[in-house]
Amino acid sequence: MRGGDTLRRDTLRFVLAAIQNEAVARRQALVERLNAEGKDEVARAEYLEAHPANELDDAAVQEVLQRQAKMRRDSVDAFTKGDRPEMAAKEESELAVILGYLPALMSEAEIRAVAERTIGEVGATGPRDMGKVMPKVTAATKDRADGRVVAQIVKELLSGPTRTEQAKPPK
Repeated sequence: MRGGDTLRRDTLRFVLAAIQNEAVARRQALVERLNAEGKDEVARAEYLEAHPANELDDAAVQEVLQRQAKMRRDSVDAFTKGDRPEMAAKEESELAVILGYLPALMSEAEIRAVAERTIGEVGATGPRDMGKVMPKVTAATKDRADGRVVAQIVKELLSGPTRTEQAKPPK
């Protein structure tokens, strides 16, 4: 704030609000679950006092940050398609601030290595096997890779020469 970086200040305020909203939503979901279980007011109050849900753990905060980053990526795409470069640039700047608080993303080479290993483990031979491969690659790269990049790399690997064609010696 003292440095006058309004973009960073506003982005962090927005992210903090999203984190607080997530905490409130989780607490409300907990109350609704307790109500569904038939807990009375006293039992709910005791449970909520013993299990404070006002603060999120690091994993939950990271999920919120991931969602905020995804929102910014989608906005950049939408503004770019809508011929609004100034708004796309603003969203990209906000995305850069948010990414500063997330673990570093995997490089394409690292994603490709994970995808190739998973394709080998699953025994995938072509594009039809994308449904078998994607969940495992997504789980292995969770929160460290953009889903679109992962899908693009897996599709590229599965669309290329099949494993059996690669094993054949050239004529």
